[in-house]
Amino acid sequence: MVQLYNLHPFGSQQVVPCKLEPERFCGGGRDALFVAAGCKVEAFAVSGQELCQPRCAFSTLGRVLRLAYSEAGDYLVAIEEKNKATFLRAYVNWRSKRTENSRVCIRMVGHNVEAPFSETFRDQMSILEMPLSETPLCISCCPVKGDILVGCTNKLVLFSLKYQVINEEFSVLDFERSLIIHIDSITPVEISFCVGYVAVMSDLEVLILKLESDPKNGENVTHHPRKTNNPMKQAEGISDETLQLEPDDFVICQKPMELLGEKSEQSGVSVTLESTGLADEKIKYFHVQHLLYRRFAPDISSYVLSDDIKLHSLQLLPIYQTGSLTSDRKNSSQEKELLSLFCFFSLPHVGYLYMIVKSVELMSVYQYPERSQQAVLTPQFLHVITSNNLQCFTVRCSAAAAREEDPYVDTTLKACPPVSLDVCALRIQLFIGLKAICHFKNHVILLTKADPESIPERRESPKRLLSRKGTSVNLKAPPVAEAGWNLYIVNTISPVQLYKEMIDYSNTYKTAKTQSCIHLLSEAHLLVRAALMDASQLEPGEKAELLEAFRESCGHLGDCYSRLDTQHSHLALPYYKMSGLSMAEVLARVDWTVENGSQKYERGLIFYINHSLYENLDEELSEELAAKVVQMFHVAEPKQLPHILCSPSMKNIDPLTAISYLRKLDTSGFSLILVTLTKAAMALKMGDLDMYRNEMKSHPEMKLVCGFILEPRLLIQQRKGQIVPTEFAVHLKETQPGLLVASVLGLQKNNKIGIEEADSFFKVCCFEKVLCGKDGDTIPQLLVDLWEAQLVACLPDVVLQELFFKLTSQYIWRLSKRQPPDTVPLRTSEDLINSCSHYGLISPWVNVLISSDSLADKNCMEELSKLQLPSFHSWSHSQKTLLPASVFMFCVVHV
Repeated sequence: MVQLYNLHPFGSQQVVPCKLEPERFCGGGRDALFVAAGCKVEAFAVSGQELCQPRCAFSTLGRVLRLAYSEAGDYLVAIEEKNKATFLRAYVNWRSKRTENSRVCIRMVGHNVEAPFSETFRDQMSILEMPLSETPLCISCCPVKGDILVGCTNKLVLFSLKYQVINEEFSVLDFERSLIIHIDSITPVEISFCVGYVAVMSDLEVLILKLESDPKNGENVTHHPRKTNNPMKQAEGISDETLQLEPDDFVICQKPMELLGEKSEQSGVSVTLESTGLADEKIKYFHVQHLLYRRFAPDISSYVLSDDIKLHSLQLLPIYQTGSLTSDRKNSSQEKELLSLFCFFSLPHVGYLYMIVKSVELMSVYQYPERSQQAVLTPQFLHVITSNNLQCFTVRCSAAAAREEDPYVDTTLKACPPVSLDVCALRIQLFIGLKAICHFKNHVILLTKADPESIPERRESPKRLLSRKGTSVNLKAPPVAEAGWNLYIVNTISPVQLYKEMIDYSNTYKTAKTQSCIHLLSEAHLLVRAALMDASQLEPGEKAELLEAFRESCGHLGDCYSRLDTQHSHLALPYYKMSGLSMAEVLARVDWTVENGSQKYERGLIFYINHSLYENLDEELSEELAAKVVQMFHVAEPKQLPHILCSPSMKNIDPLTAISYLRKLDTSGFSLILVTLTKAAMALKMGDLDMYRNEMKSHPEMKLVCGFILEPRLLIQQRKGQIVPTEFAVHLKETQPGLLVASVLGLQKNNKIGIEEADSFFKVCCFEKVLCGKDGDTIPQLLVDLWEAQLVACLPDVVLQELFFKLTSQYIWRLSKRQPPDTVPLRTSEDLINSCSHYGLISPWVNVLISSDSLADKNCMEELSKLQLPSFHSWSHSQKTLLPASVFMFCVVHV
């Protein structure tokens, strides 16, 4: 299904001042546009929105059949024909050609350049002849490395880009024939090459391969996969007798086939690698991996010419890594790390877009309303021309690349519109007599030729359709130049400008069509995301503007998913997070108007608010917004209301308002305990101690502990990464310390708080500022009570040796300083001996010390009685020390 919108992706338009009718043209790099006509190539400088100026012109050996430009190396390569012979030539240093009569250096690929001629090569254009044993049919340049892949009959030849070093200051661009790829049964019509990925297309077949290198094997090897005597015949089970008996008026059409990944090796197409490069070549390909094979069948249901049912516009589109490089790598604009790769090819009425890096899968299918002639794929759009229309479709490349680049996409942190989003046609622009198209940067180059005496297409008989001579590749000569042609440069508008138009257009769908609004906002988001992925082409001001548009688009998508009832309402959370909006700003965007006496809150907004309040956000809502949040959850999610009120962000809520809503809740089970504790916290907040005591007395202590486990934020909160005790916890420390220790221990048992967090909690709760002295931190008695409770409870995540050490150190420190505990200990030594197996019977020497007159302090007696627990049994035994005797001597001297 194709979504159709009438937007305006095309901006200004200008005419290229060509002198002759273009036969071939291509663009690329910063500003280069090349137009070939006859035996001449004109180069133009395209800069700005309204400027296309001739730069230089140079002659070719013959008529140009194919033309390609490589930004890596800044060279132009062409297939030329002269006297029925074809040649492959590369034009290097073409920018130095000042006039058409300037001298040109012609040299053969691989021939060394003598040093005395270095200055000559520096200041003049060079033409590199590339000899081939077979006729070149098509060419492709690697956009990353600048290598050239040449398609011949049943083979592909790879020329690797390299540089001949003349001296320390100057090097000459050169090529080396490094690899021959033999492909049986396919005659390439178009090819595309990108960092080891090869796409080959015939009239009705597409084959995608990946060339793999083996750096451990330095030998020049040849890879020979399993061959078949007649691969295509075996694949379809066609016998020799059938082929011999076939009359001339019929042909057997092979059935369509799509093979992905490893299954594509079953296509029957044999691929052989023949390495021809030198031994010192850095990267050599030894293996080939089949990624995709797809074969189409001509549609014989309609009476059309067989030449009309052919594939066209094969293209590999790379998207590079946009993240910052690590410190051990150079952050150079020339170093591009491939993130994802896409392949596009098209039939006259339908186009196919595949993703082919980590997995091979069909991403999008493009249905054209008219018969297409050519198409070009960009990271943001697919531009398709018919006889009279230029069509602009959106693509999903940025959505797929985002998932390859960022592992947090599709989580609660980040989101991205899905790859499966319906295709969107942005514009159908009228052009009369469209013939060809190419694209570079934000320029779409169009060749038009008006046919004033156009003759309707003749329909031929079915016998003509079933001709068996439609598989050969013919490089036909172009017709004689006629009047009525033009070469246009159509500039696409800036992504931010088109984004703003999409946002304005989406407002018409807010109340009418939910899915259309989300779809158009998703298109706007992907448009900006795709522009940001090509950050190397952006100015600092443009990038800042795009980042602002990106955050704004996330806010709009968050609004859609939060207010509209869809199955993906949960996406409101990650989109709001990416937008950078605070919770108060999101709530300010909510429409609080009540219709028909009732207010409806969609689940997307509820999910966002609920999740945000569960996080430890350093944001406090105003009293007004907090009241609206409470009212919202009272209507939509009443069971979550106690949890919501315990959030640090709800600190400013009016306690009376909160209690009034809590009293309306229908509670049962543990939720009743949670409601009781929440009401007690609110009563304490407004100073109503009688109400607080009544609530706390309504349940036994163990049930109150269960309530704190259900909602730890009643006691412990985090602000700016620090543990902060609540007012409730501080009050329990003064009135019910045992309940506080038992609750924190319960939180530890249920993995609601860690050991270090619990220690920090009691230190902060008991002292406004932790005191540090020469003898170490001052440890509150409640923390010692927690340690003893941990030992009694035998928590699985507590390391006993560390716990023994902390307790022993504290006991000894208090004895040596005669420091009494700041609060009454919750457990006596007798309680510990009776409840914990780690505590043994009191040793006789301890009884001697206790009965002596020098140990009159009762606290010292308790500390000395407890001291033997970790010392005498587990800890001292594991340390293999004579701690009992040493402790005895210590006590005699100091006590």
